[in-house]
Amino acid sequence: MLRCPMLLWRMLVPGLLLAVLPAQAAAVAELDASPRHHEWIKVASGARQVRAFVAFPEVKDKALAVLVLHENRGLTDWVRVVCDRLAKAGFVAVAPDLLSEFDKEHADTAAFADSDAARKAISDLKPAQVQADLLAVQAAVQKLPACNGKTASVGFCWGGAQSFLLATASKDLACACVFYGSPPADDKLADVKAPVHGFYGENDRRINDTIAATEAAMKKLDKKYEPVVYPGVGHAFLRMGDEKDPTDAVKKACADAWERLLKVLRTADGAEAR
Repeated sequence: MLRCPMLLWRMLVPGLLLAVLPAQAAAVAELDASPRHHEWIKVASGARQVRAFVAFPEVKDKALAVLVLHENRGLTDWVRVVCDRLAKAGFVAVAPDLLSEFDKEHADTAAFADSDAARKAISDLKPAQVQADLLAVQAAVQKLPACNGKTASVGFCWGGAQSFLLATASKDLACACVFYGSPPADDKLADVKAPVHGFYGENDRRINDTIAATEAAMKKLDKKYEPVVYPGVGHAFLRMGDEKDPTDAVKKACADAWERLLKVLRTADGAEAR
């Protein structure tokens, strides 16, 4: 079941963002200034309801829906900004809060005291539940009137790993984009059903040590995996581009990665000329 309340999150949960999870002022300002329509939906996943933020593009035709999978910080304002920027580029962008209904005291990310508490909770999530939630959200957004029935995924850090995993579980994902996320276990790579595009920072040895082996395994399986390593930057470089005074290397990596991301999504949608 898909519900689309028209009130903004701050109206649904008065003061919670400011009191419990301080927002990046620049992110909130960008969202407040956006002319695009934003709303929150709830998607049934078994007995639970997964809450998700949706940003709609201002386009005439139906559009590809992009699942935006958050870092291990949970669904932050920065993730919502990414959604709005994808909507600006012409896509329906949907960010599920994978901490939805975590327990009786924590209905979603905003209910956690800080990012450390959110990280701890995410580490306790069961992989099967995360995958079921993502498949439920994918199925629901495919039916949105604004969506053309096609979906892709883009994930960051922990969410990048989930994006790669979703490519092993979804039967009709157009593509999976992985920003500095770890790959699935070797025995899961054979289940990959969608092209996978990797976005990595040069100074991120922990993640980058997995690239060569993943590339070789995917090639042997005749599956598409295209990793790109951006020079002079480390883990979470895309988010670092929105922090105060990013380096020139971060600025360039963000610009190049964003341009590539949009091209990948348009190609997956069959709308390169959009």
